[in-house]
Amino acid sequence: MKTLTINIPNTADIDDREARMSLASKLYERGKLTLGQAAELAGYSKKTFMELLAEYNVSLINYPADELDEDIENAQRHSI
Repeated sequence: MKTLTINIPNTADIDDREARMSLASKLYERGKLTLGQAAELAGYSKKTFMELLAEYNVSLINYPADELDEDIENAQRHSI
């Protein structure tokens, strides 16, 4: 695991936990971390991390639009 040390200005009014959650949620959103990895980075259980994602405007289901369109087309072609 990598270690990162950053200096956040006092004027940012953010504590360590919020900084970790911000980083973890963004990395999860970008697909760089799995849900479990992001939860661990943020210091929460998976369940709690999933609940907190909404506060950071991050969707729990990170499904690319092009894949969704393809799945819809496939479903329409194969519907009964």
